[in-house]
Amino acid sequence: MVLSVVVASGVELPVQRPRVPAMYVFGDSTLDVGNNNHLEGEQVPRANKPYYGIDLPGSGKPTGRFSNGYNVADFVAKNLGFEKSPLAYMVLKARNYLIPSAITRGVSYASAGAGILDATNAGNNIPLSQQVRLFESTKAEMEAKVGPQAVSKLLSNSFFLVGAGSNDFFAFATAQAKQNSTATQSDVTAFYGSLLSNYSATITELYKLGARKIGIINVGPVGCVPRVRVLNATGACADGMNQLAAGFDAALKSTIAALAPKLPGLAYSVADRFGLTQATFANTLGLGFVSSDSACCGSGRLGAQGDCTPTATLCAARDRYIFWDSVHPSQRAAMLGAQAYFDGPAQYTSPISFKQLANMMSS
Repeated sequence: MVLSVVVASGVELPVQRPRVPAMYVFGDSTLDVGNNNHLEGEQVPRANKPYYGIDLPGSGKPTGRFSNGYNVADFVAKNLGFEKSPLAYMVLKARNYLIPSAITRGVSYASAGAGILDATNAGNNIPLSQQVRLFESTKAEMEAKVGPQAVSKLLSNSFFLVGAGSNDFFAFATAQAKQNSTATQSDVTAFYGSLLSNYSATITELYKLGARKIGIINVGPVGCVPRVRVLNATGACADGMNQLAAGFDAALKSTIAALAPKLPGLAYSVADRFGLTQATFANTLGLGFVSSDSACCGSGRLGAQGDCTPTATLCAARDRYIFWDSVHPSQRAAMLGAQAYFDGPAQYTSPISFKQLANMMSS
């Protein structure tokens, strides 16, 4: 039986028996569904006030998603047959509901501000390495409940979604600006080396913990977000940042391709957020968007000189803006991204699509 749900944008998505038993999410604010709301500290980024969530189906209230509604994790989950992303780890712990949720649906460990590197925005998020540690402790609780064999089977068939890196690039660019210097080739090589080492360690550790289907979302054109564009008098993208991200994405793709054969039974898909976003910019009007450079919710030039708050300026046509705030995609942009990772065109995933990955039988 196939049911249908209509999201706020009017787009109908089928909801059917999930393709996988559970989904586990690791990454940053593009995937966070509420973990940061439960972290202490004044500098912790949170999406816990209007106008965040204004278009979220069923409530229209902020939940910790850095979006006007659903985010990329939600739409990946929908394409897998779930209603939305699994709940945030911190939310489940607060409700004393980590088990059974971890077994029946999955868990999201994603945290806004997190990077591939522990040093990125340190102290104000759950870094990627710590997210994996939290999953390890979750697995132990799962095994205590249903036994190691059942957990192993569950995890080998589940979908693991990983998306991080943008914050590392923002931090790298900020550090260079503070030093009033341009990164040398040796700086870039060292930076890439640290990122790729940590990313490989993350994938390897998830594999050791039982993951066999891992969907990876690469780093998008970070030089084109409104918060970066507004620093340019003409509002143009920062080409240097984009080239840095593109170089990393190419290295990540080849690094994962070289790592996979060393992890027997691992299947993976790398989603090209960079290429897809660039294609979206090139066909803004054709895709029904009217703005590709400004935030729907914000203030000042490009809507990027102020945060998305209850006193911010809100655009009238929220589904026609690629960017919701000065960094994050709108609900509709997130939906189109997840759709491409599942249904193509094929150039936006490698070596297989998220759909093909989800449908694979575990060995």
